[in-house]
Amino acid sequence: MTVQQQFESALSHHRAGRLAEAEALYRQVLQRQPNHIEACNNLGSVFRVTGRLDEAVAAWRRVVAMNPGVAEVHANLGIALKDQGRVEEAVTACRRAVELKPNLAGAHNNLGTVLRAERKLDEAIAAFRRSILLDAGFAEAHNNLGNALKDKGEFDAAVGAYQQAIALNPKFPEAHNNLGNALKDMGRVDDAIACYRLAIGLRPDYAEAFSNLGNALKDKGDVEGAAVAYGRAVALNPNLSEAHSNLGAVLKDAGRLDDAIAACRRALAINPKLAEAHCNLGAALSLAGQIDEAVVDYRRAIALRLDYAGAHSNLGTALKDKGDVDGAIAAYRKAIALDPGNAALDSNLVYTMYFHPGYDARAIADEHRRWNRQHAETIGGLNRAFSNARTADRRLRIGYVGADFREHCQSNFIIPLLSHHDRTAHEIFCYAHVLQPDATTGRIQSLCDGWRSIVGMNDEEAAEQMRADKIDILVDLTMHMANGRPLMFARKPAPVQAAWLAYPGTTGLSAMDYRLTDPYLDPPGSHDDFYSEKSVRLPETFWCYDSLAEDIAVNAPPAQSNGNVTFGCLNNFCKVNEQVVRLWARVLKAVDRSRLIILCPEGDHRQNLLGEFQREGIDPDRVELAGRRPRLEYFKLYHRIDVGLDTFPYNGHTTSLDSYWMGVPVITLVGKTVVGRAGLSQLSNLGLTELIALEPEQYVQIAADLAGDVARMTELRRTLRARMQASPLMDGPRFARNIESAYRQMWRGWCEEASR
Repeated sequence: MTVQQQFESALSHHRAGRLAEAEALYRQVLQRQPNHIEACNNLGSVFRVTGRLDEAVAAWRRVVAMNPGVAEVHANLGIALKDQGRVEEAVTACRRAVELKPNLAGAHNNLGTVLRAERKLDEAIAAFRRSILLDAGFAEAHNNLGNALKDKGEFDAAVGAYQQAIALNPKFPEAHNNLGNALKDMGRVDDAIACYRLAIGLRPDYAEAFSNLGNALKDKGDVEGAAVAYGRAVALNPNLSEAHSNLGAVLKDAGRLDDAIAACRRALAINPKLAEAHCNLGAALSLAGQIDEAVVDYRRAIALRLDYAGAHSNLGTALKDKGDVDGAIAAYRKAIALDPGNAALDSNLVYTMYFHPGYDARAIADEHRRWNRQHAETIGGLNRAFSNARTADRRLRIGYVGADFREHCQSNFIIPLLSHHDRTAHEIFCYAHVLQPDATTGRIQSLCDGWRSIVGMNDEEAAEQMRADKIDILVDLTMHMANGRPLMFARKPAPVQAAWLAYPGTTGLSAMDYRLTDPYLDPPGSHDDFYSEKSVRLPETFWCYDSLAEDIAVNAPPAQSNGNVTFGCLNNFCKVNEQVVRLWARVLKAVDRSRLIILCPEGDHRQNLLGEFQREGIDPDRVELAGRRPRLEYFKLYHRIDVGLDTFPYNGHTTSLDSYWMGVPVITLVGKTVVGRAGLSQLSNLGLTELIALEPEQYVQIAADLAGDVARMTELRRTLRARMQASPLMDGPRFARNIESAYRQMWRGWCEEASR
C-alpha cells in the first residue's frame, strides 16, 4: 500500500468516526513520510477530539514548523491552546490564522471563541459576526455568537442567534442546549426544559444537557426530577464535575446532607478549582452543623472566583451563624456590590441589620427603603387596577404567602390562626414556597380552602396565580427572611397587602399597605415613621402560640437539687453579641456559684465566646455550650434551666415562648428597636412585668433577686404553663377574631377609597 493509499484509508476511518483506526494509519504515514502535513494535521484533530491536548498542540506546532503559512492549522492550534487554558497563546495563533487568510470564516470563528474565553466579549462578537458575514450558513458561528451575547447579558439577541443556528441546522444539539440556557436565564424555565429535552433527543449521551435539565427542573421545584437528570449526567460522563456539584446542591435541598457532601466532594476530586462546588459543599456542610468547614469552602470559592457574589452571601450567613454579625454584614455588602441587582442578596443584609447593636431603628428603616428603591419601585405594581368587588362586609379571600409551612417555628403561630379562622366570613388560601414539604406541611394544607405551591414560579407567575384566585388581602409571612418573595409583593397581586409573623419589622416596600403589630411592640404614635407600611395594632399580642410539642412535662426547678441556679439562653446564637456577654457576666458575678447554658453550634467561635467570658472575669467552667438538637431534645434542655436570660437588641421571640411553656421565666431588657420589645410584649401579656428591665443594672438586679428566691422560682415553674394557656398568647379563637377584625378594617379602608 502506498503512502497516499494509507492516508486515504486513514481519512476514510476518520470521517466515519473510527478514530483509533485513523490514528494508527496516520502514524504509519508519518513513519514513512515524516513531513506529510495533512497526516500530521489530521492526527492533531484526532488528539483534540480524544482529549489529548498536549499531543494535539505538539502535532499542530509540528505542522506550523513544516509550513507556517497554513491558516487552518494556526486556527486549530489556537482552539487547542484555549482548551489548555493558554488563552493568550491561543489568541496569537488565531490572529495569525486571520492574517494569513482574512476570508476564512472558520478562522474568525475560532478567534471569537478564544477571545470569549479571554472575556473580551465585544471583540469576540465582532469576530463571530465577521465569520457569519463570510459564511451566512455557518451554524456553529451563529451558536458561538449567541454564547458571547449571552455572556454579555444581551439575552434577546442571544436567543435570536441560537434560533438562527437551529434554523440552519435543526439537528444541532449544542445550539438547542445553549438556547435553553439563555431562556432559563430569562426566567422562561418551561421553554428551557423543552430545549434541553430536544438536545437530549438529538444526542442521548449529551451529559451537559442532562445537567442543565437538572438545573431547570430544580428551579421548577422538581427536586426528584433534577436528581434523576444529574444522576444521568454523571453516569454518562463521570468526570463532569459541574453535574456532581449540581447533584450535591439538589440533594442538599432534599435534606440528604451526607449524600450532598459526598457529591460535592466528588466534583472537587475531579476539579479542585470549581468554585461552585466549593460553594455548594459549604451550603451542605453548614446545614449539617459543620460551620467552620463551610466557611473554609466559601472562602475557597471566593479565592477561585473573586466576583462570586453567591459565595460572599453564603459566607455572610455562615458568619452570622457563628455570631459574627459584623463579618456577616461585610460579606453581604460585598455580595451586593458584586451583584447589585440581586434582591435576595440584599434581603440578607437588611434582615441581618436587626441583630446588630450598632444600628438604630432609623438606620434600619433607611436601609429597607433603599432596598425598595433599588429593587421594587421600578416594577410598577402600585398603579395596578383590581376587579375585586368593593363590598365592605362580604366574605373575604385571605392569602398567606410563606416559605415555612413545614416543621419550623412559624408553624407554632400559623396553625393556631388557621385552625380558628371564621370560614363563613373568610376563604383561606396558602401560597407555599416550601422546598421540603413534611407532615406539618400536610397539616397546614388541610386547614386551607386553597393550597398553591409557588416553588418554581417566578414572581410574576406567582402574582398572576394570586390575581386569578381573586385574593382580597395578601399576607407576607416571610418578608426578607430566607426564600421570601418581596418582589412578588412589589407586583401588587392583591388590593390589600400586609406583613405579619416573620418578625415585627418593616418590608420597606411601597406596595405593602400594612404591618401587624401590637401596643407593646409599637406604642401608639411612637414608632410609626420607622415603617414603610401603616401599622395596625392587634389589641393584645403579635403572637398566638402552640408548642406543637409532644406531651413533655414541666419539672421542678433544677436549683432545688443542684444547690445552685442555672441561667440559660437557647436563642439563635447570632443574637449573642459582646454587649450581651458582658451583661450576662455581670449576672453570673452577682449570683454566687451560678451557671449559664447557651445554645451554640459547634465551631471555633465557641472558644472565642468562652474567652470573652474569661476576660469579663467568669471562669469558662461556669458556661456550658449546648449544640443543635432535635426539637424534643431542645425542649428537654429547659429541664436544666432555672431562669432564662434574654438577648438584645434582638430578643427571643419563639424561643421565649418555648421557655415559658416549659415553666422557665425569662428576664428581658427592652431594646430600642421593635425586635427588642418582644420580651416586653410577651411578659406584659403574661402579667409578669416584674421581669422586664429598662436598664442593664435593673436586668442584673431582677436576675439576682429571682435567683435568690427559690420559692418564687418554684411557683413560677409550677404555674407558668397554665398562665400561658390562660393568656392571649395561647388563645387561638381570640387571636383569630382580633386579626380578622384588623383585616376587615384594612378591607373597609380599600373599599372607601372608591368614594373619595
